[in-house]
Amino acid sequence: MVNIDITRTVDFLEGLLNVPSPTGDTAAAVEYVRERLADLPLTLRLTMKGSLVATVEGESSSQPRALTAHVDTLGAMVKEIKCNGRLQLVALGGLQWNSVEGEGLTISAASGQRYRGSLLPNGASAHALRPDDRGATRDDASMEVRIDAITGSRAETEALGIRVGDFVAFDPRVELSENGFVRSRFLDDKVSVACIYGALCALADAGLRPAQRTTVLISTYEEVGHGAASGLPSDLAELVAVDMAVVAPGNTSHEQAVTVCARDAGGPYDLALRRRLEALAEAEGLRWCTDVYLYYRSDGEAYWNAGGDVRVGLIGPGVDASHHYERTHVDGIENTARLIAAYLLS
Repeated sequence: MVNIDITRTVDFLEGLLNVPSPTGDTAAAVEYVRERLADLPLTLRLTMKGSLVATVEGESSSQPRALTAHVDTLGAMVKEIKCNGRLQLVALGGLQWNSVEGEGLTISAASGQRYRGSLLPNGASAHALRPDDRGATRDDASMEVRIDAITGSRAETEALGIRVGDFVAFDPRVELSENGFVRSRFLDDKVSVACIYGALCALADAGLRPAQRTTVLISTYEEVGHGAASGLPSDLAELVAVDMAVVAPGNTSHEQAVTVCARDAGGPYDLALRRRLEALAEAEGLRWCTDVYLYYRSDGEAYWNAGGDVRVGLIGPGVDASHHYERTHVDGIENTARLIAAYLLS
């Protein structure tokens, strides 16, 4: 058993959560991870599509392994500059408008400037709503960005340098509680990146190497389905995707536990690898469970769909209210990092 420095791991997570990275605009978050990994005994490179690849030499290379987690998050893009100067957006990933209604946001303008704003329903003033407007459907056409700039027309907004296609990132609102809860948007999947970081730091601190050469892929397009489709070496024997576990009614996952996923919307994961991960969790004395997710897909499936001939497993820390204002707990982070470390050493 290795020691997970949970303070360092959560510090890494807090910093990463505060770096905006809507899918398609992830360079700053990738650079944050690259800088933090650079002090560890591994080699780093970037793929052409912007993912970060770390290679950790192992005691053997007979059955090379990989881990993957994604740094891209839900977000939005400017679809239209309206005649009133406000912005209509289109969602990136599985964003639900009701989950970010009223949220602060940052527009990365084509000019290089960044503008603050808020996402509101069209005609948000409660004192001007007719009774039949209350409870209106939230969709692309019914929501708009109120920009914190002097503008009341399309021409004035365009003069700010804002264009169709500009990325919009919603505020994460990170909060760490004294009793161990971590509340933030976009724990999916930055918390898993932090778990991998914590495990790699633990091995380095102990002067240990993985049992097998291990590749770590920090992917950048998972939320739109092709994050880990490329970037991994061709000689892999197995891949463990690390992604948030669904904490919700009808699921066994828990915020303080690590989950081993048996099946999601794409079908079952490799049974032999799942049993090994479960046995490792039990042997390490972790709080763990096995779960099934009906409305969920991972980067492991992206790799399989791209033709990867490997065993694939999926683990992750429990996250409540996925794709909304999410929450997890440091115990779940630590249990996941410990399982990753045990897997690497096994």
